[in-house]
Amino acid sequence: MNFRCCGYHHYGEYLDYIKLLVAAVTQTAQRPFCSAPAAAGRRRMHDKRCTSLKSVMRDQIVALIENEGVTHFITGMALGVDMYAAEIVLDLKSKYPHITLESAIPCETQAIKWSVASRERYYNIAAKCDKETMLQREYTPDCMDKRNRYMVDHADYILAVWNGCPSGTGNTVRYAHKKGKSIIVINPVSLDVTRE
Repeated sequence: MNFRCCGYHHYGEYLDYIKLLVAAVTQTAQRPFCSAPAAAGRRRMHDKRCTSLKSVMRDQIVALIENEGVTHFITGMALGVDMYAAEIVLDLKSKYPHITLESAIPCETQAIKWSVASRERYYNIAAKCDKETMLQREYTPDCMDKRNRYMVDHADYILAVWNGCPSGTGNTVRYAHKKGKSIIVINPVSLDVTRE
């Protein structure tokens, strides 16, 4: 089973767009977990709201593993929620050694303009992934959308951190609906979880 998560939220004076695609795979069907870009500075990573969001994400990922038999996850390797999800899955591998993590990279230069600390975090996560899927070598205006569609196409479940406003995350959720995927939405402000 596959899972996708995406979202958009406001923390303090900062407006963060958060998209996370998580695709979970059963032991019999290899399907990924995906996530898409989000802007979140390092100083906000330990913000109480980020910590709470990560806890809810972790609970949903554990439920996918334990209740739905998900064994394979895909991350879009974007800043913010994507990386949160990847780090959660990597941490959970100690308790669930059978799960795997795939990085779905939209283009080779995805992290090139990021800060040194963000790039180091990106490459550290990438080195721990069980599989890497590079969707294309060069950047194009639609490469992030291609990555998001790849994740949805290879997922049974979509986990979205999303406030419902029009955005790339919204486009991805609509695409997942068209594809008949099970969608779990975490509201980034209230942390309410809904299933569609």
